[in-house]
Amino acid sequence: MPRLASEGIVGADAIFACLGPALEIFSRYSRVEKSNGDAVPLREYLEHVWAAVSNEALSMIFQDADAAGLEPDARLTAMWLWTLGTSAPAAGGKAAKGEDDEEDEDDEDSGGKPVKLSGFVLEFDAARKIAQGLGVHLEKSPTVVEVKGDKARLLPVGERAKHLFGKDATGPAAGAKKAGKKATQMTMFGPLKKADGKGEVGETAEIPDFRPGSTVLDRVHQAMILFAANRGEALKRFLVEEGAGRDARFWKLAQSLSALYPTGIDEKRWVDGVLARKKGLGL
Repeated sequence: MPRLASEGIVGADAIFACLGPALEIFSRYSRVEKSNGDAVPLREYLEHVWAAVSNEALSMIFQDADAAGLEPDARLTAMWLWTLGTSAPAAGGKAAKGEDDEEDEDDEDSGGKPVKLSGFVLEFDAARKIAQGLGVHLEKSPTVVEVKGDKARLLPVGERAKHLFGKDATGPAAGAKKAGKKATQMTMFGPLKKADGKGEVGETAEIPDFRPGSTVLDRVHQAMILFAANRGEALKRFLVEEGAGRDARFWKLAQSLSALYPTGIDEKRWVDGVLARKKGLGL
């Protein structure tokens, strides 16, 4: 993996480049056994290969950071973005298709016409293998991943606002069927609307009480949303008084996501904005 990365081969290309040599080793023998003598079927062998490749990729993505200290949702998000071929810390790569780039079928909302999907889309089988290698079940991660047919989608930060800011945190576009970036942003800012009903988003508006997320990824995403909504004071309280910014893992993950997000998308700008606040807050 490091050699491939040094040659500019990252993401899915690097993963599949590792599978060939692994299969070549397995095919040398008429039978592969465990230490107790039980036969190892090819399917089980490949599961171990995917796990090894995923763990090696994580060590490259986070470099000197301890990926083992991060929860599964953070490891999955990082691997997902890296697999799509975004620019990882270890080496450059082609930009992934992200917000407003992927198209798929959505019969319920568009009568069978292609509509654009936000987020980052992988073939379900590839996504399942990556997740399995990290000990994650996609079907049990609905707040991070959406599975639909033969596609799996890493949810963009905006669509996670309801989960991050409470079950009642819904915006004016929550029930709208219109797809697109504008509707997604309106939904994201819904939790941060002014309590008096004017619907203003700004530095003086009140925000509902919310608890820091239970995982590092959740807390990074909460900070990104506060930055996106221009809530500087709320972001300061969250990072300093609530203590989210006093966890070294928070900044290591934010830095890694900054390197993994394709340039030119909102999420890259938001996480960079959060990172820029670190020095000024004395963290």
